[in-house]
Amino acid sequence: MSNYMKNYEKWLQSPALSADEKAELQGIANDQTEIELRFTKGLSFGTAGLRGTMKTGMNAMNRHTVAHATQGLACLILNEGRAADGVAIAYDSRNNSEAFAKTAACVLAANGVKAYLFDALRPTPELSFALRELGCVAGINITASHNPKEYNGYKAYWEDGAQLPPEHADTVSAEIAKLDIFTDIKTTDFDAAIANGSIVMIGAEIDEKYLAAVQAQAVNPDAVKAVADELKIVYTPLHGAGHKMVPEIMKRIGLKHLYTVDEQMVIDGNFPTVKKPNPEYPDVFNLGIEIANKVGSDLVVATDPDADRVGVMTRTPDGSFTTITGNQMGALLVDYIITAYKETNTMPFNPYVVKTIVTSELSAKICEANGVKIHNVLTGFKFIGEVIKNYEKTQDGSFLFGFEESYGYLKGTYARDKDSVVASMLICEMTAFYKAKGMTLSDALRALYVKYGYCYESTQELYMEGLEGAAKMAALMDSLRNNPPAEFAGVAVKLIGDYLLETITENGVVTPTGLPKSNVLYYKLVNNDVIVARPSGTEPKIKFYYMLLAENEADAVAKLKSYEAAFNKLAN
Repeated sequence: MSNYMKNYEKWLQSPALSADEKAELQGIANDQTEIELRFTKGLSFGTAGLRGTMKTGMNAMNRHTVAHATQGLACLILNEGRAADGVAIAYDSRNNSEAFAKTAACVLAANGVKAYLFDALRPTPELSFALRELGCVAGINITASHNPKEYNGYKAYWEDGAQLPPEHADTVSAEIAKLDIFTDIKTTDFDAAIANGSIVMIGAEIDEKYLAAVQAQAVNPDAVKAVADELKIVYTPLHGAGHKMVPEIMKRIGLKHLYTVDEQMVIDGNFPTVKKPNPEYPDVFNLGIEIANKVGSDLVVATDPDADRVGVMTRTPDGSFTTITGNQMGALLVDYIITAYKETNTMPFNPYVVKTIVTSELSAKICEANGVKIHNVLTGFKFIGEVIKNYEKTQDGSFLFGFEESYGYLKGTYARDKDSVVASMLICEMTAFYKAKGMTLSDALRALYVKYGYCYESTQELYMEGLEGAAKMAALMDSLRNNPPAEFAGVAVKLIGDYLLETITENGVVTPTGLPKSNVLYYKLVNNDVIVARPSGTEPKIKFYYMLLAENEADAVAKLKSYEAAFNKLAN
């Protein structure tokens, strides 16, 4: 009998399974492909925690895999002697998120680790804030961010409020490997743990402190009030955890006319009004645009289910709406923050900005022109958090802003993860700033291009799903690494960054990247266009990032098509 069939039979015969779980497994008894998919291996635990579809089985998100991961985390905490410091736990609007959060709390409590559990769904950044505020050693957030409804996930955080560092993630993974998923897991009754104080419910008191920390990040607190009678903004949480905090922070900074998309204010893990609850996709804004056209708003704001990412559509000169990409919004906010501080003569000491290596260089140009230092890090907000932590140790710089192209932004050091609540507040403030000048964000972006040159960014996603997916992704990256392309669409490559080998190669000279190992390949062409290949850490796909310089959008799009065709040829 194959190993996956042995695992299937073990689960099917386990008394730990409920009647519904057994019935689900019995239902796939004749589907060898599905059994192999679920039972060949377990979900991999890394610095991003776990993520997968919600099913019964080893390679899926369910109460057993959540308990298994939490037992591994508890082992790490106990080995560190930090049980008394406790763990903060939050969850989003996805199906089963609350149940998985309670499962995690019960496992921690049974291991003698105090659990602080939010009384309802909360934004991911509030979890990062809460564990710092409470002095916890770790945090757990049950979320799959912007993935489709079938997914859920498990993010683990450490005491600084950032996701687990690699060495701790490796320890948890090793502990999980030692533990039998059914017989080695400690757990307890939820109500009994509440009664004896090993699980503590948290809520409004943390909300108030969090909102105060967010509001303190306002650059010009009077900007919204100055145009409050005219400024109108439409907001949707896409059925998720931003439904309370985002409207509340906008109200607190003086916004009078906020219009919410009522159908999407409903908390629903099936996300019934969208195909995918991802603010990177224009179609999630359709209902919001309808409202914006009725009320005369220039802006529609959307946050994802766990409210760590925010997307925006802005009115254009012809009256239609267009997306502001993550790269564009990052540049707009960097420019606005620097400008507002300079205008009010409040620029902090030795300011710095942090962005990822797959993010547009437009923000780098803005920083250079204004004497602000910029740091490039690997993709993942934990790396932005590490830069902040290092500066806090040396006390020789002030964090202005951090962002990544995938719609994640942070201002302030109260949290160590991207925060759509503070970003929504700053976007609202920036919109007010430009409205006072008779401009929309579309106008402001065009002004940046006039000043710094036209920049165009795009991503291409190559999905490789199923049992063979991981092997195909590895094979493609190995092929690109072992046979580095000399050109793309006839444009020569002048620099190659291999972040797995930690090398930068230019003109035959090899230098270190200065960054941690990561399976990323970076190509700079002789025309200074940049192409990056990176496997996703949360989905079965390789992402190709294109960061292009051009005279205008038409020229950039033509370049993009030629580069995409070149990469498709390599991929095939």
